[in-house]
Amino acid sequence: MTAKGARVLIIDDETPIRRLLKVALKAHGYEVAEAVSGLQGVQQAALLHPDLVILDLGLPDMDGLEVVKRLREWSRVPIIILSVREQEDDKIKALDAGADDYVTKPFGMGELLARMRAALRHAAQNGDEPVLTVGGLTVDLARRLVTVDGREIKLTPTEYELLKNLALNAGRVLTHRQLLRTIWGPEYQEETHYLRVYIGQLRRKIEPDPTRPRYIITEPGVGYRLVGGE
Repeated sequence: MTAKGARVLIIDDETPIRRLLKVALKAHGYEVAEAVSGLQGVQQAALLHPDLVILDLGLPDMDGLEVVKRLREWSRVPIIILSVREQEDDKIKALDAGADDYVTKPFGMGELLARMRAALRHAAQNGDEPVLTVGGLTVDLARRLVTVDGREIKLTPTEYELLKNLALNAGRVLTHRQLLRTIWGPEYQEETHYLRVYIGQLRRKIEPDPTRPRYIITEPGVGYRLVGGE
């Protein structure tokens, strides 16, 4: 799914924000639908089956987290939170509830559009795709082979599983808890030092300069995101 023709549902009770988003998104080829409350947003999502949802957390009838949970009961549509709440705990709760990304207000339209493109690319990926490519990084799932700019990278089994999960969700923030549950199991979801150690090892192997990472980006206090390394 590309921007051209993709249908975006905006769930936000602030008229100026909806107007700004509608004008900008239509100018970039998106179709736009609007909802001013959580209940209306859930109903619109069920009726329209949008390709992406932009959701405010501070809605008049229910918290945006409840909207995320209701949508996730039946839909995998990408959800980007757009909120004035900037505390790490708010971001973690939203991402753990099933949101794909989190952008704080005030926001730059260029950044939001980039996050939207990443979310749409991720949604369009075939989960059985044998080779994942993110910039100069490739992960061959069938052969368990990792290369950077054509150079083979030797990884331990844990490093590989961590990188594979980041690559399967390229462009999307994965929280510490999500990664720890997936790689080590639910009993390790608070052991963030495991992640710091293995992320450090991965960066030393795949990054041109591990002190200034281009592929594995830290979202402070929240988690990590794999990007194209531009």
